[in-house]
Order: sequence, then structure tokens, then C-alpha cells
Amino acid sequence: MTLMTTHSLRLAVLLLAAGQGSRLGSVPKSLLKKDGKSLLRRFCNVVESFKPLEFLVVTGFHAEQIEEELAQMQVEASLEIRAVRNSSHVNDQASSVRLGLESLQSDFDVLLVALSDQPLIGASEIAELLEDFAKRTATEEIILPLVDGQRGNPVLFSRAVIERILKIPKMVCRPYMDEHSSLVRILHSSNAAYIIDIDTPEDLSKQGLSLP
Repeated sequence: MTLMTTHSLRLAVLLLAAGQGSRLGSVPKSLLKKDGKSLLRRFCNVVESFKPLEFLVVTGFHAEQIEEELAQMQVEASLEIRAVRNSSHVNDQASSVRLGLESLQSDFDVLLVALSDQPLIGASEIAELLEDFAKRTATEEIILPLVDGQRGNPVLFSRAVIERILKIPKMVCRPYMDEHSSLVRILHSSNAAYIIDIDTPEDLSKQGLSLP
């Protein structure tokens, strides 16, 4: 039994861009450039085509630089881009995810949780996830891409699951998935875009990226 079509889905997008980029020498990875555009701008351009109800970016270590880029992008973008800043002394990915979930405001059906340092994620990858979400059964609430046994990103979550997560203090997406594996629908894929991210100078070279 399928629950709804891709076209009827009300999408929200949560982009995590709070990291320090320490292995690159403390560089905001979302501002790395490919073909003259930051990864942040490229992702925004991709997301626009899906007409999301909400696009939320969590910033942190390099908040001022990233928020300046977002302000410039907002002038050109056809959707509202909102930023929330993780000022926690911990400022790890879990705290950023929790802050992002707590800051969502729209009446979405499905949430796309994405990382800001995945240069190969484009419209086809997001469309594939949404199409799989539309095919899910009544017991499946999460779409997780899996490439050769490795978990990928972005990941899709139903509104119902996000509401359940928020009712549990300090709970975030990954441990919830681990504890409720029956809710997870695996999208088996050979597409390396789901698992390629940027951590080292070698990754920059491989993906044709340059520093901000």
C-alpha cells in the first residue's frame, strides 16, 4: 500500500552546516566552491526546484560567513531561506540536528535532512528519495540510502517520526533510527553521491573543489 504521490508531498529541508571543518584547517565546508559556486548555493539551487515549504540551515562554527552567503543567496532565491545558529558549547552534529528539528515551523509531510558537504547530491538523488517515500508502506516512515552497505545522506523522515523524536528529550535522528529499525525503508543504491563528502584536502582534489 502506498500512502501519497511525490507531487502531493509537502517538503521541508534541514541542512546541517554547523561543523568546524577541522581536518581542512577550520574551513566552512558549505562554502567550498565547485565551478565557481559554493556548495551551499549549489544545494539551494537544487532544492528550489522541489518548492519546499521550508528551507532551514543550521550554522555554528562559521556562522557569520555562512549567514552572509545565505543573505546574498536570498536576494536571488525564489524560496525563503532561514538560518538558526547552534551556539551550544558542545556544537556537535547531534546538537545541531536537535536544534534544527526544534526550529521547524512548517506543516510538512516529509523532512529531508542533508549535509552541507556532499558535492554530488543533486535533483536526481532527492527525487529518488521522494519517489521511494511515496512508495512506502504504512509501517515505513524513514527512507535511508544504502550504498554497498554504507549509510548515506540525505535521509527522509515523515512528520510523524519527527514529532515522536521531539517528544523524547535530547533524541535525534540516527539513534532513533537505530532503535526503530522497523520504520526504516532502505533505498539500496549504487550511486556514490549518497556517501561522498568532504573531509580532507585529498577529497577537495578528487571532487574538483576549491577553498572559499
